[in-house]
Amino acid sequence: MIPLLEQHPTLDDSETTPERTSENDLPENDLRGNDIPESTGSDATPSFSDLGLAPQLLAVLDKLGYETPSPIQAAAIGPLIAGRDLLGQAATGTGKTAAFALPMLQRLADGRASTDRGPTPFGLVLAPTRELAMQVGEAVTKYGSELGATVATVYGGAPIGPQMGRLRRGVDIVVATPGRAIDLINRGALSLAAIEVAVLDEADEMLDMGFVEDIETILGSTPEGRQTVLFSATMPGRIQSLARRHLSDPADIRIKRDPTPDGEAPKVRQTAYHVPRSHVTVALGRVLEMEQPTAAIVFCRTRADVDAVTETLTARGLRAEALHGGMDQEHRTRVVERLRAGRTELLVATDVAARGLDIDTLTHVVNHDVPSSPESYVHRIGRVGRAGREGVAITLVTPGSVRHLRNIERLIGSSVATAPVPTPEDLRAVRLARTALALREQAGQDADASPQDGVDELVLDLARDHDLASVAAAAIRMARAGTAVPDDEIEIPEVRSRGGRDRGDTRGPRRDRDGRPGGGSRGQGARPPKAGTTRLFVSAGRASGVRPQDIVGALANESRLSGRDIGAIQIHERHALVEVPEHAADEVLKSLRGATTLKGRKANVRKDRDAGETG
Repeated sequence: MIPLLEQHPTLDDSETTPERTSENDLPENDLRGNDIPESTGSDATPSFSDLGLAPQLLAVLDKLGYETPSPIQAAAIGPLIAGRDLLGQAATGTGKTAAFALPMLQRLADGRASTDRGPTPFGLVLAPTRELAMQVGEAVTKYGSELGATVATVYGGAPIGPQMGRLRRGVDIVVATPGRAIDLINRGALSLAAIEVAVLDEADEMLDMGFVEDIETILGSTPEGRQTVLFSATMPGRIQSLARRHLSDPADIRIKRDPTPDGEAPKVRQTAYHVPRSHVTVALGRVLEMEQPTAAIVFCRTRADVDAVTETLTARGLRAEALHGGMDQEHRTRVVERLRAGRTELLVATDVAARGLDIDTLTHVVNHDVPSSPESYVHRIGRVGRAGREGVAITLVTPGSVRHLRNIERLIGSSVATAPVPTPEDLRAVRLARTALALREQAGQDADASPQDGVDELVLDLARDHDLASVAAAAIRMARAGTAVPDDEIEIPEVRSRGGRDRGDTRGPRRDRDGRPGGGSRGQGARPPKAGTTRLFVSAGRASGVRPQDIVGALANESRLSGRDIGAIQIHERHALVEVPEHAADEVLKSLRGATTLKGRKANVRKDRDAGETG
């Protein structure tokens, strides 16, 4: 048979469940106590030729540049060729596809499949998304090219007719998403009666996406004597229960990441920024500007969040594009290709839309929301640091999501380092540093090329009337004019990340950057606003010389409030909080048009939605 593969990979999530928002749908985190023994395999790494692979497979691996097996490949290929069931755990990007595809093809080559199978397939691979299915299908096709193995990749969101035709003509291996596999089985186009090897790839993701009933139905349609292989990046209790139901005396292989040598940084640098809920997107823009990723995925919980965050980042001058299930397939594919090609730098996406993406240039993964499922966090950060490459994982943590971060830390077995959110001063410093670097590079190029554009003569002419330093400074200020965005001057309130009753707990008195208790003469601490009042955030504080009477005067002069209407005022180092009657808050903000003048400086004013939020 001639190898085949469905073409035009796209990113359909039409057969997945909607993005989960329930905080109660937490997976089991206890990885102990299961009755499936764990095995580790030999420390000595064999070569591919030592694993019993056919010469045709070895020739393909050599052509592809594969030199030695990865740990999961070295441990899994032997037992799978021998016909054992297998439960495998390894991090994303460690070579799991070859670990199950090569043994499947080897068994096909050995003639263990019935010679009279007809058009019914020998092997089945289930993958959670069409993107991952396409990647697996392409890989299996490459590995089996010298054997003449045929591969069909079937998935939802594409016309079912051509897929049914492919299957009826006969294929050796089917790679499918669960929803489309069920559809094809019901239509009589996909027969699993002769399946000898069934593989569940990224099984934990399939369970997270609600495919457990589909998986049970599909496996129930295969022969009892089949070989069953289950691979997963994480091993929650639900996966182990699935393995106990469908695997018989499996080889249990758990491959852990290599420990970080003393004095070396980990491959994936994980950092958490504790931020008030009302300032998360502002903080995101600042962190990205400081990090300067080559390519990044920003994960959001909902489609509405994706659109809002994309708009905010674009307003900052960042090249950001949205990706979610509300977009048509062609558009979503173009977006991913632009990120791969470097024509955009930020992909803002939901988990469903971004599952299965493998982008070589990806340097950063950002969690705009802390995922309530610890396993989802592991999958997200698995997008970077693949195949030994370095990467960065950033998580923005609101006080209310600290408990989710703690669940993640328990699962990964280590704490996530925290860092302060960049301040307006930090932004100015890094922008000046980048301007200086660009000027030095341009000066060096000009010295080599001696451009004849009249600029040198202009500078010399200006130098007759002005100091050269003043001319240069004026030119830089003109070049940088308009590069800042309004959010750059907002002072983000600090959230305690360590100590106290809880990380992220804002109860009790806040302290400013100098460690002094926050607050002015009217009201101390960061207690919730008084009943019947709304707290407003003012982006000016003690550093600007602002006093409580200044805020009272500004609000009374520019709105209908009197001094008696204004409640507790807290003056912090770079911001202030003021309570106003709840019924009058919107009118006050409308009168101020979002800003007022304090001590001769324009200050932004808005509702402080983080008031009273705790961990």
